Amino acid sequence: MRILIAEDNALLREGLAALLGSEGHDVVAAVGHGDELLPALLEHRPDVAVVDVRLPPTFRDEGLRAVVEARRRLPDLPVLVLSQYVERTYATELLAQNASGVGYLLKDRVGRADEFLEALERVAGGGTAMDPQVITQLMIRRAGDDPLAALTPREREVLALMAEGRNNSTIAQLLFLAESSVNKHIGSIFAKLGMPTPESGNRRVLAVLAYLRS
Repeated sequence: MRILIAEDNALLREGLAALLGSEGHDVVAAVGHGDELLPALLEHRPDVAVVDVRLPPTFRDEGLRAVVEARRRLPDLPVLVLSQYVERTYATELLAQNASGVGYLLKDRVGRADEFLEALERVAGGGTAMDPQVITQLMIRRAGDDPLAALTPREREVLALMAEGRNNSTIAQLLFLAESSVNKHIGSIFAKLGMPTPESGNRRVLAVLAYLRS
């Protein structure tokens, strides 16, 4: 894959480039400043971009704003966002455009190379890779205003794993359930949320994320 990296920490930026290069990927650009990101994305049009939310000069949301604008101009651009903390507002804004080809991971996941690479490949393929902690934050609603209140604890677990991008077989393994039980839980979730059962795993994940960001 052709990959662009945007990370102000030079050590992490070089580490990511080395990791990706060792896996046979081509790092087409590695930038460390918010002003460099959008031009680099438009010039290189990578297969996937790995972007820190907070970049110079203000270290607020330069990375996110550049990604949002780039995806307006290049709607199919896959992006894996990295953040030190769960930025609920930023995650919601990123998902507001189109959940296809979007990932949001906390930076400590980068240290788990296998998880990071798996998430990157999933996003590059048009799927979704959301950090479990991000999903938890997206599901937190004010008391008395919780649209997920009708779901059982088990259905919430299944929903969270669906939003991470897990397929039915993996969900069954992680929750020690039969795959047929997972299918029933998913059908119940969509019925309770007033959503038609999607035809494919990718559509299912996108529908769940669309609901969570609403």
